[in-house]
Amino acid sequence: MPYVVTQSCCADASCVQACPVNCIHPAPGEPGFGTAEMLYVDAKSCVDCGACATACPVEAIKPHTTLTPAEQPFLALNAAYYDCFPHADRHPLAIIEKQRRLQVPGPFRVAVIGAGPAGLYTADELLKHPEIEGVDVYDRLPTPYGLVRYGVAPDHGHTKQVEQLFRAVEELPGFRYFLGVEVGRDVTLADLREQYHAVVYATGAASDRRLGVPGEQLPGSLSATELVAWYNGHPDRADLPVPLEHERAVVIGNGNVALDVARILTADLTALERTDMSALAWAALQRSSIREVVVLGRRGPADAAFTLPELVGLAALEDVDVVVDADPASLAPGAPGDGAKLELLREIASRTPVEGRRRLVLRFHTSPVAVLGEDAVTGLRVVRDGVEEDLDCGLVLRAIGYRGLPVADLPYDEATGTVPNDAGRVETGLYVAGWVKRGPSGFIGTNKTCAQETVTAILDDLDAGRPGLPAPVGTADTIATVVAERAPEVIDLAGWRRLDAEERRRGAARGRPRAKVVELAEMRRLARAGEATGPGRPGRAGRGGGAAAAVRRYASVREIIRGSDRRR
Repeated sequence: MPYVVTQSCCADASCVQACPVNCIHPAPGEPGFGTAEMLYVDAKSCVDCGACATACPVEAIKPHTTLTPAEQPFLALNAAYYDCFPHADRHPLAIIEKQRRLQVPGPFRVAVIGAGPAGLYTADELLKHPEIEGVDVYDRLPTPYGLVRYGVAPDHGHTKQVEQLFRAVEELPGFRYFLGVEVGRDVTLADLREQYHAVVYATGAASDRRLGVPGEQLPGSLSATELVAWYNGHPDRADLPVPLEHERAVVIGNGNVALDVARILTADLTALERTDMSALAWAALQRSSIREVVVLGRRGPADAAFTLPELVGLAALEDVDVVVDADPASLAPGAPGDGAKLELLREIASRTPVEGRRRLVLRFHTSPVAVLGEDAVTGLRVVRDGVEEDLDCGLVLRAIGYRGLPVADLPYDEATGTVPNDAGRVETGLYVAGWVKRGPSGFIGTNKTCAQETVTAILDDLDAGRPGLPAPVGTADTIATVVAERAPEVIDLAGWRRLDAEERRRGAARGRPRAKVVELAEMRRLARAGEATGPGRPGRAGRGGGAAAAVRRYASVREIIRGSDRRR
């Protein structure tokens, strides 16, 4: 096999469009695209051109000759996909649809709330259309990228490489940031609807699901969401009290996030020192007494929520024993749900633990009953096959899913934790994308197809006009002035670049990709270091004199395009 996909990729379809022989599936429009655990290269069709590897923003595709021993299982996984899902009706070239052009020439302005993957993919899709004059991306934090910065495990540096794609989006004409601006506090939805033709919320799912058992509120009982934010240097969680004195921690839930936190809690700190992990969290883990992390799943091995690529990575750990604690019958060949995941779990279960190593235990068919302790967590009561057992531990982490919270001025579905919408449309002029739209599902690249659907709804409404809605009064300049008045500490793209460069400089001095700044005041100070002053300062929202200037520079080009279209 010339090329192999080696991880749960971002699924943004860059490789699919780059492939000249259409050998990567599932592709856009095919069942499973955007929801499958990963994409797969068909060995029989691959012509070894390397276009897919060049296009991949997270370096997930490699020649088969360069696979490490830990990556070898992916060769068989790629081949096995086509045994189950043959694609005999291949086209000779990947088909890229003709770009849509609006019937109404515009120009239009759009506000996007949230600078994570959903928001940036939405901005990217919007700015593909010359009728969209500008897209302003707001975020309450001084830093963009959302879960890519604060949710991806620090030892998954390859996944964080999608930031390169986001940096390209940031350089698009008409793009600008308003970072450190909280919509609903500094500016309201009414303010934005007055200034923009459309407003898109891409604010994610800010909370987590609860266990609903006694003792859940005790110190030492945390959500995996909080722990992930802590070790990734999120300013809201930089000082999170994480008890690490006990030899055992328990994680409830067995999805990818559960495996992430279990792996980090048992990881080799020497390796983590070379990542972008928060320095505060790294220092705390250096003093950790944890030797065993138990990951609990309510159901059996075949129903485990973690993906096969994550399990492959776990199985490749060399300094941690991975132990499978399950009914042997549920692991046996031919058991219900038997497949590649069970096959790998069987192989892990057959290993002999090494005395003295840290342990990561995958325990199945086990449910929590109560978190034990009076003033802090001392254990977890669980039930398995009707039998209760108390597990001594000092840290209990729930990892049973994210949940969206109500967003000011938007409708809310309590059952799903989302904003009710029709293909992203809440109402004309108001839209959603990402988890706030569809719930916490999918991978990073799933947000691309989600954004495309929402942008289609926006374009449809722009073509149909804004019945019953007044025309927005804002311009690029007046919007920047309003924001600067409401949020004087707003940070633009240039400010983010300064903060980013300083983090990278500090990281390079320590052999790390970056050293994250975790204090908001320090972030703002670094973003302003060397900031230009004078007449252009109120905009503070673009490169080389502000995004307003950038929009003006490209206005003539847009007019030429529009004039050409009118002549046709």
